[in-house]
Amino acid sequence: MNDPSCRVGFAFCGSFCTLHQAMAALEATQAKFDHVIPIVSQIVADTDTRFGPAHEFLREMERICDHRVITTVKEAEPIGPKALLDALVVCPCTGNTLAKLANGVADTSVTMAAKAHLRNGRPLILAPSTNDGLAGAAGNIGTLLARRNVYFVPFRQDDPAGKPTSLVADFSLVPKTIELALQGQQLQPVLLGAK
Repeated sequence: MNDPSCRVGFAFCGSFCTLHQAMAALEATQAKFDHVIPIVSQIVADTDTRFGPAHEFLREMERICDHRVITTVKEAEPIGPKALLDALVVCPCTGNTLAKLANGVADTSVTMAAKAHLRNGRPLILAPSTNDGLAGAAGNIGTLLARRNVYFVPFRQDDPAGKPTSLVADFSLVPKTIELALQGQQLQPVLLGAK
């Protein structure tokens, strides 16, 4: 069921191999919440990869949301003072972004959006996609799991044999995670079993 009164920010970071899955999550989020504002890191805005040209991703985001994509720190900063969002999801959330959020760094459009949004005591939802989730990023995930108003889209090892430290959220759970986070609840279980 749509919740037209809820304003959700949907931020994309540079886990390019999961951007198509994240676009499907964006569509599902738009279908549920109606008013969704897309946000991308500068790397997503500027980088063409084997997964597709940057301008095509941005054009599709704008089509889905009927809203211009936020691409700069300057555009993201008013999210806090103007209380523009009820919830903000970062999907995919890379290890780099997890580290910045865990350590209070706000030097990209996505991390600035998160910092600005959190000042209002509203939920920040993270959907990790990182090759070092059970290595270098593990401490940052732990820090963020303990932080107030931060919620996680449930995640799992995506390739335990080939990439034993890699973690990826189940992006199909993004809308449900947002819905519960708006009620102050974490969708459980956070750690998913093998597919």
